[in-house]
Amino acid sequence: MLDRNGIARRIAQELRNGWYVNLGIGIPTLVANYIPEGISVEFQSENGLLGMGPFPYEGEEDADLINAGKQTVTMLPGGSIFDSSMSFAMIRGQHIQLTVLGAMEVADNGDIANWKIPGKMVKGMGGAMDLVASADRIIVAMSHTNRKGHSKLLPACSLPLTGVKCVKRVVTNLAVLDVTPNDGFMLVERAPGVSIREIQDATAGRLIVNGDIPEMKM
Repeated sequence: MLDRNGIARRIAQELRNGWYVNLGIGIPTLVANYIPEGISVEFQSENGLLGMGPFPYEGEEDADLINAGKQTVTMLPGGSIFDSSMSFAMIRGQHIQLTVLGAMEVADNGDIANWKIPGKMVKGMGGAMDLVASADRIIVAMSHTNRKGHSKLLPACSLPLTGVKCVKRVVTNLAVLDVTPNDGFMLVERAPGVSIREIQDATAGRLIVNGDIPEMKM
């Protein structure tokens, strides 16, 4: 199965030349480290940065240059910094082609819960609700199961929703799955060394398996 960097590397294969892409907190931030050769994209961070680059090497961090998760990042030549109102005008104006988010739960109809665990103090959902309502394509980067081994891909989310019927693709440590309009998750690829049976056992939501499912090409 894949580790966090493996999930990010696989999602980076979804990038297309010229896209504007927002990377959420957690695993999604790692995608900037794995841009395929020949692909030029603009990474946008909702705290007000366009042209975000990969993480800096140790000793080269700039404490004033951070992403939405408060991690130090780099800025590529031609990048720009602006306020949150401009950032969310980009998002709400549907100028972002792809958003990559982490999640605590994804339902087999495309619902996503990624901002609140009941009983735990949180400051709010951040920009996630704007992002899932506005981007052309939402990809979720997540582990297939939680720490107790329970599936995070469900018939319905049990946690408060961030967005409804918005997720198009999920990339986990076990598989790549698409969300179909009416029939649940469709298995697209398996992580190297992972069997279809392992994926079925780890998926609580509806799962479509058609024919031979290839392994991811990393």
